[in-house]
Amino acid sequence: MRHLMNPLDFTTEELDRLFDLANDIEKNPAKYAHACEGKKLATCFYEPSTRTRLSFESAMLSLGGQVLGFADASNSSAAKGESVSDTIRIISCYADICAMRHPKEGAPMVAASKSSIPVINAGDGGHQHPTQTLTDLLTIRSLKGRLNNFTIGLCGDLKFGRTVHSLINALVRYDNIRFIFISPEELKVPDYITEMLKEKSIPYEEVIRLEDCMPQLDLLYMTRVQKERFFNEEDYVRLKDFYILNKAKMEPAKKDMLVLHPLPRVNEISVEVDDDPRAAYFKQVQYGVYVRMALILTLLEIQV
Repeated sequence: MRHLMNPLDFTTEELDRLFDLANDIEKNPAKYAHACEGKKLATCFYEPSTRTRLSFESAMLSLGGQVLGFADASNSSAAKGESVSDTIRIISCYADICAMRHPKEGAPMVAASKSSIPVINAGDGGHQHPTQTLTDLLTIRSLKGRLNNFTIGLCGDLKFGRTVHSLINALVRYDNIRFIFISPEELKVPDYITEMLKEKSIPYEEVIRLEDCMPQLDLLYMTRVQKERFFNEEDYVRLKDFYILNKAKMEPAKKDMLVLHPLPRVNEISVEVDDDPRAAYFKQVQYGVYVRMALILTLLEIQV
C-alpha cells in the first residue's frame, strides 16, 4: 500500500506513467467511468478548500466511485478533540482511500502511519501540496510537450507558498531547468531552496520587478499573497497588490509562454488576461481532475 505525502514519493518514471494514464483518461473518459464502482473516497479537510476538495470529489465521481467526508474541522470530531490518528483509523473502516488537508505540517504523514488505506496529502500548512504539483507538471507536459529545457518564473509569495516549494523540488529532477524568482524582499524564496539549487548547480536568479524578466520566460507561475499565512494585517495589506499581471505586462512575453496559477486568484492576474491564449490556469484546473483520477487508480492498484 502506498501513500502520497510529497511529490518526490514518485520517481520521474512513475510520474511519466501517471501522466500517460491521466492523458488517456482525458482522451477516453468513458473507458474509466466505472473503474471505481464500489469504492469510496473520504475527503478529510481540516482547512477550508473549494477547488482541491471538489477536484478530488469530481475525480472519484468520474471514476464511478462514491465520496464522503467533511469540509471543515468544526464539522468533524476534531472539534471535540479527536486526534488525526484516531480519525484516520475510523475513516479506514468507512472508505477505501482518503484525501486529507490539514493546517499543521506533517499531519497527513501522521495519518498515513496509522492508516490501513492509502492517504493522499491534499495540503499541509505551508509545507507540501503534492497533488497541485502533479497538476502543474501534467499541465506543463501536456501543453509544452516536455518537462525539461525551459525557464520558469515564479512570482508572488515565494516564502509561504507551498505550491511553489513543491513545484521547485519536483522540477529540479528534470534537465536544463532555469528558475527566476520574482518577489518582494519580504516574500523571497526560503534559503533552504536556494541552497539546494546551488548544491545541484541549477541556475536561478532573484528579481523584484516582473517586467525585468518577462521576455526570458517559457512559463510564468503566478501566486497570490496569502492572507492566512501572515501574522499581521498591516504587512498583508502592504504586499497584497505588489504584482498584478495585466495585458501591458504580457506584451513583451514570448508568444508561446504559458501563464499558470494554482488558484484561487485574488487580483494578481487581471481578468483581461483570461482571454489571452497563453493563459493556461483554467486548463490547469481540468488537468487537476485528470491527474487525481490517475492517482486514485494508481494508489488503489486498479487497472483498466
